[in-house]
Amino acid sequence: MAESIHVSTFLSKEQKYQSLLPQLQALVQGEDDFIANLANICAALKSGLQFFWVGFYFVKKNQQKEALVLGPFQGTVACTRISKGKGVCGTCWEKKEIQLVPDVSQFEGHIACSSESKSEIVLPAFDAQGEVFLVLDVDSDKLNDFDDTDRTYLEMLMRLLEKLPR
Repeated sequence: MAESIHVSTFLSKEQKYQSLLPQLQALVQGEDDFIANLANICAALKSGLQFFWVGFYFVKKNQQKEALVLGPFQGTVACTRISKGKGVCGTCWEKKEIQLVPDVSQFEGHIACSSESKSEIVLPAFDAQGEVFLVLDVDSDKLNDFDDTDRTYLEMLMRLLEKLPR
């Protein structure tokens, strides 16, 4: 396991991701507790890329009802449960695809957990049956803060998470 994470603030966004991803792989290497790994990944993403909010939501079943339930995160207090198809996270889950939202105020049905959130990217992780079991939610307090670079590298992270023991 890595002892610390370091990403220079002088790098481009792509260079920051290129620096951070191998560190995240080292961070989770040898640790078999999925929650602990997600918690450390949240901390590393928030500090390494200066995200406003970053966290995970698990797909959970409770008495035949499914919902996204808040997992490890870094940032302001968050929504605890999100229904399928609701908000950016629920839409990601329902459509099984990345949601990149330049302006959350323009996203129909956006769930405003924080009025400071301005743009968002949400990515799914899939189980062996191709079902979403987890989503990564990243928010910015700036409009149009996410792009294809974020999409590419965060998707690489999600493929890494799919391989970790749960």
